[in-house]
Amino acid sequence: MEDIKGYEVARLQDPSPLQLVETIDSAERANIDIQVSTARAYPRNLSRCINNSIAIATMDRETAQTCGYALPRGGKPITGPSVHLAKIIAQQYGNLRAEARVVNVTGTQVISRGMAWDLENNFAVAFEVRRSILTSKGARFSEDMITVTGNAANAIAYRNAIFTVVPKAITDKVYKAAQECITGDLSDETKLIKRRDGAIKYFNDQYGITEEEVVMLCGKQTVNQIGVDEIALLLGIQQSLKDGDTTVDEVMSPYRNSKEAKSSRLTEMASRAAAAKGAKKPTAKPAEGSEDAAKETVDKETGEVKTADNGEPMQAPNPQI
Repeated sequence: MEDIKGYEVARLQDPSPLQLVETIDSAERANIDIQVSTARAYPRNLSRCINNSIAIATMDRETAQTCGYALPRGGKPITGPSVHLAKIIAQQYGNLRAEARVVNVTGTQVISRGMAWDLENNFAVAFEVRRSILTSKGARFSEDMITVTGNAANAIAYRNAIFTVVPKAITDKVYKAAQECITGDLSDETKLIKRRDGAIKYFNDQYGITEEEVVMLCGKQTVNQIGVDEIALLLGIQQSLKDGDTTVDEVMSPYRNSKEAKSSRLTEMASRAAAAKGAKKPTAKPAEGSEDAAKETVDKETGEVKTADNGEPMQAPNPQI
């Protein structure tokens, strides 16, 4: 003890790392206990959760469009509910703790971990998502692009965790309502054609994807085969491109690098080259007297030029020849 101007000062020993952990752990445990007690005192209402989620997801077409995604895998698109829908359902489901954060960045990957905990039912899950941070040439992303990739990984990890905790029946019902809102009323041919042409034009203007490639994305042979389900698929791909879940190269690589696509491009290039060559080549005019010239023959013994009609020799310009 020391005396400082009439006050007694006691020197306390600094807490050890173990004591600090125990203190933090005790505070966290108390916080969780309060949340669990509150969740059980005010249980969720599933009907209200579904109705509120549907109302928010279908508030307008733009919101509904964000509720789905489509990603190419093995040459075929995989569709499903997006992270935006996961956030809507998590908010309305209630009594839920969820988070996602980047846990590691290696030389080639960014690793994110998403967690969701149903406090009312005491059910928790965690997912890890890995995303490459290398370009197609093997170079490492810039710091800004690594941050963007980490955010995309967080969104995927969060979505996977939420949709594992929340019953699939609830997710499917809200997702279906959002899909119906996206396509709208396509009961007659005129409305369907208008939506189809608008989707094709958007992909061509924004991403340079041609009409033929859009047809291939839909797994069809002609434009006329694109219906309501295919339009919903195209809107899902559009949303995935906006969210950064995929890129145009990833979407189109299975189609642009296929043997059929390469053969088609080579054929088209050859046709264009042939057309260009034919346009530049001048048209040869027939020479005067070409018919007579074609009938002339040369006698091998005398060297005289004779006509094929009567065999009479032609007069040479120089009589000495």
